[in-house]
Amino acid sequence: MSAQPLAGKVALITGGSKGIGRAVALRLAKDGASVVINYSSDASAAEEVVKSIGSERCLAIQADAGSVSGIEKLVKETVDRFGKIDILIPNAGVAPNADLEHTTEEMFDRTYNVNVKGPYFLCQKAAPHMPEGSRVILVSTSLCAFSPITPNYLLYVSTKGAIEQMNRILAKDLGRKGIRVNAISPGPTGTDLFYTGKSEELLARLASASPLNKIGDPEEIADVFAILTSQDSRWVAGQVIRVNGGMTVG
Repeated sequence: MSAQPLAGKVALITGGSKGIGRAVALRLAKDGASVVINYSSDASAAEEVVKSIGSERCLAIQADAGSVSGIEKLVKETVDRFGKIDILIPNAGVAPNADLEHTTEEMFDRTYNVNVKGPYFLCQKAAPHMPEGSRVILVSTSLCAFSPITPNYLLYVSTKGAIEQMNRILAKDLGRKGIRVNAISPGPTGTDLFYTGKSEELLARLASASPLNKIGDPEEIADVFAILTSQDSRWVAGQVIRVNGGMTVG
């Protein structure tokens, strides 16, 4: 296999300046892709990613990934710069802590805008610029299949349930153009945001949910994104790949 299997490919990643999105951007760039990362507000984090990859192959775009106007800006600037989109990863998301009683309308609308509306219309606007053989990789959560889940995840997981259904049908819709659609469903992953506000006791409990007894690393999630962008996954479509060290099985 080529040392740079994605040479000549263009990837667009929302929420690509931090956490899992950042790890994916760096991995795809290592594999040879040109990468466009979207960020909402932290320009310095985005510019660090651009610097790491090199400005000739990486572009950072500030935009609201939960609005159609922001999505149109992202797609236009990507195509203006690189001419096409081969890999689309709607990774931007918000994860409110809200059960039914504590969900406000504002919270609901914001969460669905970023987590559902954004990926939906990003796929719509990007698809005309995606050649045959392109990949869409949606992002869910292993909490969708985790039986001990607690009520405070209600709002967040409801949006990811929508993503998993979107994945199932988009694989048929965009499959007509030769575009493969799949979803990755991470378990607990050690990003800065994940660690914020969690006690050592809670972290140990979360780690113990996996038989491997550890929290995942962003790079371990990025490895699976890399597999789904490669020719080795050319016969995979409409699947939800749960990357969680065995936290959920089946």
